[in-house]
Parts: sequence; C-alpha cells; structure tokens
Amino acid sequence: MASSCKLGRWRNVTAWPRMSSTFWAVVLLTSLLIIYCGQLAAGTCEIVTLDRDSSQPRRTIARQTARCACKKGQIAGTTRASPACVDARIVRSRQWCDMMPCLEDEGCDLLVNQSGWTCTQPGGRVKTTTVRQDCQAS
Repeated sequence: MASSCKLGRWRNVTAWPRMSSTFWAVVLLTSLLIIYCGQLAAGTCEIVTLDRDSSQPRRTIARQTARCACKKGQIAGTTRASPACVDARIVRSRQWCDMMPCLEDEGCDLLVNQSGWTCTQPGGRVKTTTVRQDCQAS
C-alpha cells in the first residue's frame, strides 16, 4: 500500500514540469504578440485621441493626436485628411499644401501667416487647420 502511494506522488511530480513548460510557452507567445501588435510599421500613423467641440453654432473644433513611426527624413503630417508621414522639408518650410492635406475634391490654401491651411469644398464649405507651435520642426 505504501508503494502505490509513492507511485502516485511520482506521477504528479513528472506532470508538473510538462504543465509548467506549456504555461511558460503560452506566456511567452502572448507577450510576443502584445509587443508585436503595439508596434507601428515604419511610415505609418494611427490616431491616438480625437476630441470634437460643437458648442459654437456653425462651427466644430476638432483636435486630434496621432502616433507615427516615420522613416528617416520624414515627420508626422497630414495627407488626404488623415495622419501620415511626410517629407520633413514641408514642415520646416511651412508649405503645408505640399503634403496634400485636403481631400481630392477640395482646394488647399495657406493661411496668411503660414500657421496652417484651409481646405475649400466645391460647395464653399471651408475647413481651417492650424498647426501648434510645439508641433513644428525647427
């Protein structure tokens, strides 16, 4: 009777390392998946926050923050009304319309002080975008 008790304990001891290695394999694969999914591909952007304020009549103020993984010589900008990596020269020279920030059917014009741009739709609706001073490359 005593020998069968020892045999039962021995089986439990050998099963534990197998279960443990499987557990650690799952933990490792899960952490690799989390790390991989948290990385952006080079040359891409994603919107992190988007706030809209429609408290004023006929006017909506939108603020968005984007996270970009730009290649060498590029910086975060806007192309076709979406965050994108653009040539850093555009931001340094403040020639905002060179990055094609408006949609295809809209016209782009620089603001007088070059602090941003306007996108004019065919119906006359105007969207104005200004760039914060701390977002501009020096």
